[in-house]
Amino acid sequence: MNLAPQQLSQHLSSGLKPLYVLTGDEPLSQRECLDAIRAKACELGFDERTSLTSDRYFNWGQIAEFGQAMSLFASQRLLEINIPTGKPGLDGSKALQALAAEALPDTVTVVILPAVDWRDAKSAWYTALQQNSVFIELREVGPAQLPPWIATRLALQKQSTDAETLTFMANQVEGNLLAAHQEIQKLGLLFPAGVIAGDDVRAAVLNVSRFDAVQLGEAVLAGDVDRTVRILDGLKDEGAQAVAVMNPLIWAITPLVKIKQAEARGENLNSAMVQAKVFGPKQALAKQAVGRLSLKQLQAALLKLADIDKTAKGMMQGDAWLEISRLCFGLARVGTRARSR
Repeated sequence: MNLAPQQLSQHLSSGLKPLYVLTGDEPLSQRECLDAIRAKACELGFDERTSLTSDRYFNWGQIAEFGQAMSLFASQRLLEINIPTGKPGLDGSKALQALAAEALPDTVTVVILPAVDWRDAKSAWYTALQQNSVFIELREVGPAQLPPWIATRLALQKQSTDAETLTFMANQVEGNLLAAHQEIQKLGLLFPAGVIAGDDVRAAVLNVSRFDAVQLGEAVLAGDVDRTVRILDGLKDEGAQAVAVMNPLIWAITPLVKIKQAEARGENLNSAMVQAKVFGPKQALAKQAVGRLSLKQLQAALLKLADIDKTAKGMMQGDAWLEISRLCFGLARVGTRARSR
């Protein structure tokens, strides 16, 4: 059963199923889903909770042993299996398929996974979990969906504000749902139910953006000039080192060079993206970028980043942050004038 995170509460009203899978990289949704399952388990008398984390030395036989062991303290148990890498290996694959085929006695199991790539999504263990569990994908909320997401959360507090203020809040948290959640809760404490004036929201909401260079690379590739400038300013204000910003930019641009080279050879674009290891949602961003930027521009950008790296390390004279800003702004702006006409 595939379930959206917002459907979990209604689902739990009728009880718990033996197996749940939470997969994705959105921490707020993961925390809320886990908390909801734990709370329901507690309500139903599950007095024992065990958490296992798959690391390099993890023994997957522990899961079968857990199922065979009798609990001294509880007739019903909650077992959480966290797989941070999303790659259980051969033993883990067998254990997860066995778990999907037959639930552990007197146990509700929750498997926690990051977002997996397309290869793992087609694997036997992943398919078995998807087909035999309550399967919940924890998707990130994109910039366009964030204002209505905030509006929905405010409505749960019986509060609302205008569309412009919702956009302001979305820009402030820059896609960080945990930060957005905290600011919404703050508004719930500061103001009564009803409409909150935009000026009051602005006075209450801090700039809680958690900028990172991955977001910068996404904004540059998307040609989002305003967001590029905002993230650049945020990174600089937060004291990020120029060297720490450059590597994610290189990682974002290098696959595009390979894709453009393959495209020039007449190869299929989708095949080129797979060969360049660009998968899932990143493919849409890559298509947008390769349609907007030329091979020459991308190659020049990589050469420029190599020079900026030397500047940041004191091997060349110059202002590394200034050069990064010029490069990112220039790449983001390519083609935007033509689209706006």
